[in-house]
Amino acid sequence: MHMKIKFWKMHGAGNDFILVDDRAGVFPVRDRRWISRACSRHDGIGSEGLILLQKSGQASFFMRFFNPDGSGADMCGNGLRCAARLALDLGIAGRKMTIETRSGILNASVAGTGVRVSMPLASDARLAFPVRALGRRYICSLINTGVPHLVIATGNLEAVDLPGLGPALRYHRAFAPAGTNVDFMQVTGRHSIAVRTYERGVEAETPACGTGITACAVVAALLGKAQPPVRVKCRHGDMLEVDFTIRGNGVEDIALAGPAKYVFSGEILYP
Repeated sequence: MHMKIKFWKMHGAGNDFILVDDRAGVFPVRDRRWISRACSRHDGIGSEGLILLQKSGQASFFMRFFNPDGSGADMCGNGLRCAARLALDLGIAGRKMTIETRSGILNASVAGTGVRVSMPLASDARLAFPVRALGRRYICSLINTGVPHLVIATGNLEAVDLPGLGPALRYHRAFAPAGTNVDFMQVTGRHSIAVRTYERGVEAETPACGTGITACAVVAALLGKAQPPVRVKCRHGDMLEVDFTIRGNGVEDIALAGPAKYVFSGEILYP
């Protein structure tokens, strides 16, 4: 028997998602193959992730996130911003809200198409260590901004072979077994950087990655290359802003702000 599932297609700086109001708890969360097919750009809706807005006893709602390969993820910054705007428009929450994630309860506020969200406390930072990949040595930093990100500074972002280096570093034995997201950043000013991201779970470069943009801004500050607030140009071309407070060798009160926009809505049949 088919079930009609109402969805909204949204994007944050080109990072696109399928969003579903699942407060009734009827979405087929165990069917990872079907979730992957729904995210497919060839025989599904097409997206870089699927987000469920579910009931929460602690916050306005719970955001459950699936990668396009059907696997789950603890956190997605741009997805969080899209979920916040949809929650406001559906009457689930007001302009200021709390969102429960697997990375903790986070705050969000909506103003027009712009959404500002608090991000998980950046943790497990390892700065400026060498990694060899594809015959070259790279100076890398590793940090967790809800999910792990490997950050590498470069003087020429456009020249980076991300389709080649992304998988080589994402699956590198140094980060086994879970692997890591991979980000290259170019510092363009005291308060500005540009970023390209190879996303784990998507297994490709994406137009924007909220946790990756946050990771790069924080690493740039910890290395003394930038100061908050940091404006970040993503591959899509949009600008996002990462603000935080530097405390000794770490950072606190991280927030990500940028656009969250609708693309279309509709119904998809399951199965």
